[in-house]
Amino acid sequence: MKKYVNPCEVIRFYSYFCTQNKIMNMMRKFFLAILMALPLMAAAQDNTWERIEQEPEEVQAATSKYLVKDAVPVVDGMVCWTKTISAPGKSAQQIYDILHKQLEKMIKEPNQIEGSAIIVDDTEKHEMGAVFHEWLVFKSGAFVLDQTKFNFVIEVKCSDEKADVAISRITYDYEVGRKKDHYTAEKWITDEYAVNKKHTKLYPISAKFRRKTIDRKDFIFNKFDTLLNEKK
Repeated sequence: MKKYVNPCEVIRFYSYFCTQNKIMNMMRKFFLAILMALPLMAAAQDNTWERIEQEPEEVQAATSKYLVKDAVPVVDGMVCWTKTISAPGKSAQQIYDILHKQLEKMIKEPNQIEGSAIIVDDTEKHEMGAVFHEWLVFKSGAFVLDQTKFNFVIEVKCSDEKADVAISRITYDYEVGRKKDHYTAEKWITDEYAVNKKHTKLYPISAKFRRKTIDRKDFIFNKFDTLLNEKK
């Protein structure tokens, strides 16, 4: 005796099968799109300022330069790095023109946030100053981007054969999820807040801020030095 097959049941089964098959195809396309996008995402999320004209860093043993006492100097209660850069044979005007051009270039770099600008531009005294709001990236990957908004000021005073450069007024705006924190350099990356008493290790949370800030400061000073002393 042949078993009766309800046509409605056959139609419902076929419809269900087709629906499930479409979902599976959509999921396959979705995951394929994610896999194809991973290299692009990784390339887009990067510490831009390290990529811009950044000379290859020599491999360092551990984190010695970050542990040195007063690696983050405090002057009159404010974190401030200063450096006198020699420029033999160059006049104050020549030095001013070179460094002014570099500051203009820096405020237009891709890592800059709205508000970066030259705020002091004294051609008679050969003095200039610029405020920067930029991204410091601690970690970037396909599914993670750990970064902070880094705010600071650069001041430059030019005289014959030298430039006095200062980096100060440093703050950070750091957001993790929905939580937003504002830190000042004075209470976040100084020896008191970032290094243990024996100066053998950095405290975990503020360590990445201290490292990246010192690296950024070194890059700026070294770049200015190179520009003022390059041979033509």
